[in-house]
Amino acid sequence: MSTLDKQTPQQTSGKEKKVFIKTFGCQMNVYDSERMSDALAKDGYSETTNVDDADLVLLNTCHIREKAAEKVYSDLGRINKTKEKRLAAGGKDMKVAVAGCVAQAEGKEILRRSPVVDLVIGPQTYHQLPNALERVHQGKRVVETEFTEDDKFEHLPKAEKKQIRSRGVTAFLTVQEGCDKFCTFCVVPYTRGSEVSRPANQLISEAESLVAAGVREITLLGQNVNAWHGEGGDGREWGLGELLHELAKIEGLDRLRYTTSHPRDMDQSLINAHRDIEKLMPYLHLPVQSGSDKILKSMNRRHTRDEYIKLMKRIRDVRPDLALSGDFIVGFPGETEEDFEDTLDLIRQVEYAQAYSFKYSPRPGTPGADFDNHVPEDIKADRLKRLQTLLAEQQLAFSQQCVGKDIDLLLEKKGKREGQLIGRSPWLQSVIVDAKESQIGDIIKVRITRAAPNSLEADII
Repeated sequence: MSTLDKQTPQQTSGKEKKVFIKTFGCQMNVYDSERMSDALAKDGYSETTNVDDADLVLLNTCHIREKAAEKVYSDLGRINKTKEKRLAAGGKDMKVAVAGCVAQAEGKEILRRSPVVDLVIGPQTYHQLPNALERVHQGKRVVETEFTEDDKFEHLPKAEKKQIRSRGVTAFLTVQEGCDKFCTFCVVPYTRGSEVSRPANQLISEAESLVAAGVREITLLGQNVNAWHGEGGDGREWGLGELLHELAKIEGLDRLRYTTSHPRDMDQSLINAHRDIEKLMPYLHLPVQSGSDKILKSMNRRHTRDEYIKLMKRIRDVRPDLALSGDFIVGFPGETEEDFEDTLDLIRQVEYAQAYSFKYSPRPGTPGADFDNHVPEDIKADRLKRLQTLLAEQQLAFSQQCVGKDIDLLLEKKGKREGQLIGRSPWLQSVIVDAKESQIGDIIKVRITRAAPNSLEADII
């Protein structure tokens, strides 16, 4: 899944209690932050974008990348200084909470290292956030990181329409959590637990609420989203293809996407959904990680390069205009120059419109961290540079192929210039167009006029 580090973009509503939320990591953390915000809103909190105003500071953390925990501790040090200054000036107290995967992995260690922290709460227990805060206000320091039997989504309050509207015309919807794949480089099975799929009726109801509040595009989320197998409306177990068909029936929902997928869970029903569902956008994020069979086996990916290439052919046979995105790790233990060349060769064969790439970083507690033959950092850096150069060439080439095309564009937000709006193409590219602010939320026909490395420009037809 792609990564980001952002502040939840909501305005304060003038309520007495204010919460500042900083979100690290993937789209699922963005969704989790929004749901925690919804839960806190019922308890009288409104969001602020200014940490100095906050009664509660909440860091929703990610543990995927190297030194993730140290980045959190660095932030906590700055927050502690802010709290001390405010108290010294006679201001209100500030409570501090750490949520997400670093919270799950570090637990009580966070309380030990950072006295400023009042609450540590894992991603499977954030539905208990209001109750945990009650205990904090009673003077306790609380750790909530146990995996529970409860369905946290059943316990979370529904977001108010005004909250949904404030987040824009696109939305995330988590349908599946956890992972049973146990790739040797990944911490997700240890921080998010085993695979759990939410029931279809719960998801359809949440999607209908989002659409009723003005959302026009929904992206389904999961650590392995295409491993979703939930109870369907007819009592049978459905796969993701069936769920997409049902969601596509919602009037007013114009676009569907999903991420992140695993090649082993790409069944024929889901492939056919790309052929049959007009609302399902022609974009697929399908990580391969390496083009070397030896490295794929060492990573415990349980697919080969040839199987991946053949799978992509099957998908493109039913959806020829599909844009592919992927993830790549260079410098995995034991990776030789020949293995790396196999990855470059796979990229040339498959062709990517977008991709995320990283140097391998050992994650404590994962099998890969204990492997021999770790690749020197200078070799990792050189390989990453060469790989990213190739991927950037492919991304620009795909964007240039779009010039002259007429597309439907969903207008999402204001651009940098006055009179400029930004939307997303069907292939998830950022598209800049001159349009009125009142058109945000509209889907309009535009013609692509220019391709830049990270965006497109267009004229309204």
